[in-house]
Amino acid sequence: MVMGAAAENIEPLRERPRVNQPDVSLPPSPYPRQPARIIRDHDEAVAVARELAADFAVEAALRDREGFLPIDEIERFSQSGLWAITVPKAYGGPELSFVTVTEVLKIISAVDPSLGQMPHNHFAFVEHLKSDATEEQRRHFFAEVLKGVRFGNAMSEPGNRPVNDMQTKLTHVDGGVLVNGTKFYSTCALLSHVVVIVGKDDKNEHFFAFADRAADGLTIVNDWSSFGQRTTASGTVIAKDVFVPYDRLVPTPFSKGLPTAHGAVNQILTAIVDLGIAKGALDDTVAFVRGKSRAWVDSGKAMASEDPFTIAAVGDLAIRLHAAEAMMERAARLVDVGLADPTADTSAAASIATAEAKVLSTEIALAATNRLFELAGSRATLATHGLDRHWRNARTHTLHDPVRWKFFHIGNFVLNEVRPPQGAFI
Repeated sequence: MVMGAAAENIEPLRERPRVNQPDVSLPPSPYPRQPARIIRDHDEAVAVARELAADFAVEAALRDREGFLPIDEIERFSQSGLWAITVPKAYGGPELSFVTVTEVLKIISAVDPSLGQMPHNHFAFVEHLKSDATEEQRRHFFAEVLKGVRFGNAMSEPGNRPVNDMQTKLTHVDGGVLVNGTKFYSTCALLSHVVVIVGKDDKNEHFFAFADRAADGLTIVNDWSSFGQRTTASGTVIAKDVFVPYDRLVPTPFSKGLPTAHGAVNQILTAIVDLGIAKGALDDTVAFVRGKSRAWVDSGKAMASEDPFTIAAVGDLAIRLHAAEAMMERAARLVDVGLADPTADTSAAASIATAEAKVLSTEIALAATNRLFELAGSRATLATHGLDRHWRNARTHTLHDPVRWKFFHIGNFVLNEVRPPQGAFI
């Protein structure tokens, strides 16, 4: 893993669009000119992810520091076929499991968690299409995904209302709906081909509106200004009378009141990014201590890597990382079961297991990114190394939803046999 980026590497990138330039309009990403690669199995997916990660790592610190949007990287990522690995075999895809999805996203997130976060909602929407779309919609959208088309997210809304209090309106007109509303935390919308907007109609029924990124009335504002996860392009989406035909409108699963594992899907796609951040931070800690840190004088050792307290601390982090990885794989298997057979029991099992994995991934992400500096020493704080991005990314992304509520739902299930609520946040 490459911890920093050479200064000369910045020159070819200076013309790239940057994050948080709300007054600069970025044209929609062109649709793929050739089909994406078709990945056939778990081993191939992991191999492709590792190959991409090696390349993405080279300028990861530079992209973070300068705020360069990963336009070339995301194009390679989606054209690699990794964004299509859950498309069903009946529609030409490999239909790989969430064990594979989480392993792929962990590998990418370890080097650049902004890139690792970008397919989150894309994978979630593919699952929604499987369970809630019509046959015609599935044929259309899965063919698009296999070409390399990317779905962006427009779900959360600005303000201090509860996250599930949607104000975006869908007004029925001849042949479809007009979409009006404002969204924030719109991960990947700026660099997507299709923006999936969640809204409700006059009957309070909620739908996913699959709007073309270039649709009239749809504006994506590049105003994401967080100190972490800087290059996820998670700005503001403004829809003003955006027309979406009925054949691009899909009902949301949560409005049906039926058992579903879709909440666990959303959660595990969040948790795996945190786990990737933890792995990347621990990898960089080990590399820095081995090659750049110096031993503390009281240790009597010549090398920082020989310091017994440093050795013990790294061992502690490794144990916690491996425990989180094991819990994540267990959760992914239960998510697969819940998707294949969505009963009240399988959905609850998937949600609880994912909540447990989310707790551990959050804890190790924050611990590993914080202890990096304690173990590597003061020189690890120098800007040239770019190691502060690990902590900033972990602190930002683990705020996605409060872990304190995970403890409650897990405890309530174990102690009182109360199943967790259905929804995207458990």
